Amino acid sequence: MSHRLQGKRALVTGGGSGIGRSAALKLAAEGARVGVLDIDLAAAERVVDEIRQLRGSALAVHTNVAEESEVQSAVATVEKHFGGLDTVVANAGVMLFESDTIATELDITTWQQSLAVNLTGMFLTCKHGLRALLRAGGGAVVVTGSPTGTHGCAPTFTAYSSSKAGTLGLMRIMAVDYVKHNIRVNAVMPGTTNSPPVATLMQNPAIRAESLAKIPMGRAADAPEIANVIAFLASDEASYVTGAIWYADGGLTAV
Repeated sequence: MSHRLQGKRALVTGGGSGIGRSAALKLAAEGARVGVLDIDLAAAERVVDEIRQLRGSALAVHTNVAEESEVQSAVATVEKHFGGLDTVVANAGVMLFESDTIATELDITTWQQSLAVNLTGMFLTCKHGLRALLRAGGGAVVVTGSPTGTHGCAPTFTAYSSSKAGTLGLMRIMAVDYVKHNIRVNAVMPGTTNSPPVATLMQNPAIRAESLAKIPMGRAADAPEIANVIAFLASDEASYVTGAIWYADGGLTAV
């Protein structure tokens, strides 16, 4: 292990499971102290226990990213606990498999729920996270996007795809606005990943075969593979990288 994040102070939203959990574990393994933020506090606490078993330092904080007061409080809690903040991983998101659909059939509630978490929640995380980074004199932000935000590769998932497209516009403008403050902002773009929501969908043999057929590598990613990219973008090894979109999709968007 390189310990390239030694001494860094980080927070990860949606850190209780899937990519968020793997990101929190990876950042901690690389030397960072990590605030694990999740709407499921018990899940966040389990990740914190894992980190502590590896002799890392972590803190679990209940956070609904769609509620600004909760995000502001959670960021302040992590910042106070670790004496500052250097890294923000805005990862929390939802994919409403049972109700997201084509535009003419899409219910406004599903649309609003998707944007509330995936886009507004990311904005709120970045808004208050950036304020902490400014107080610390700089740092790195990594947002979790999706190839669905740049390609029509998830037919019928109108709300999710739209929300993820929005995250990229948000990422780019923040990268420009804060670069003079020694803050880098980038996006990681996971393709189909073995995480709880996708695992349920992939239990359907037909859907699994159709999904994997689109991926040149022929398989889904494991969450730690995405976490590796997040850790790189958070580290000083990516010191000249900002406003960038890093695809980790097994070649999905190359064809």
